[in-house]
Amino acid sequence: KDDGCTMSRTFSLVVEKYRYVYFVLMFTGYVLILSSNSTVFCLIVIHRNLHEPMYVFIAALLMNSMLFSTVVYPKLLIDFLSEKQIITFPLCLFQGFLFYSLSVSEFLLLAAMSYDRYVSICKPLQYPTIMRKTKVTVFLVLSWLLPACHIVVPAVGFAHLKLCSFTLKGIYCNTSVNYNFCVISRALYVYGLVVLFNLSLLPMVFILFTYTMIIIVACRSGGDVRRKAAQTCLPHLLVLLNYSCLLTYDVIIVRLKSDISKTVSFVMTLQIIMYSPLFNPIIYGLKMKEIYKHLKRLFCHARGK
Repeated sequence: KDDGCTMSRTFSLVVEKYRYVYFVLMFTGYVLILSSNSTVFCLIVIHRNLHEPMYVFIAALLMNSMLFSTVVYPKLLIDFLSEKQIITFPLCLFQGFLFYSLSVSEFLLLAAMSYDRYVSICKPLQYPTIMRKTKVTVFLVLSWLLPACHIVVPAVGFAHLKLCSFTLKGIYCNTSVNYNFCVISRALYVYGLVVLFNLSLLPMVFILFTYTMIIIVACRSGGDVRRKAAQTCLPHLLVLLNYSCLLTYDVIIVRLKSDISKTVSFVMTLQIIMYSPLFNPIIYGLKMKEIYKHLKRLFCHARGK
């Protein structure tokens, strides 16, 4: 295999026919994602009363969404305007590496947020001692570093495998690229299962445990604790549910590539890259009381001008 080889992707006839319409829709979506996420992110950075661990994690999650979108959207927009949709194999591997690293980072950030809510509600008196700035920083660094260290291994391994097909089945480089190799390494396959367990299943079990404990404590406590749990945990749970469904969606699409039409696959894939980055700022902007107050003040001030 030549490391500089070029891979191509083909749109369905329906997508090809209306590719300029899709370009406008995707470009609008990308602008909305960047503007909505950056607005809430900047509010958290600017206002000192939002410099608490919970809001810091939200800001990190929103920044992760912007990075995730930037990995996919610019190349996709170029493809819509191009007669031929091509990408070099090394660039495809790099896009896949960033795609899955940032996807897993979102999961780990959600796990860190669930721990923060657990300490806040179940151990309120110890919260300032436990959730120090140093611990928050460590959580943030690990949320981005651990996925990168795990996923760089298969990325390097794939770079040394021989390609038998040069046509991508997806609109971006995900695990569907495995079907392009002549032989799939068993070691890389087993390693992938280990990564899935370490970075997806374990965080999910941890998140479910923390929210179960929060629900138990909230049910045993008074109205104030229940209200606090509902106001701060509900947005996190909604984001978690949405993101878990989208990850499952991605796995299903890759497994059913040969069984579903290109148009259906394309529409399902668009939902993966659009729903979560747009969903997060809306949920946190409307459901988190302090963020909503600052957003309302910002828009009222803009309207007054």
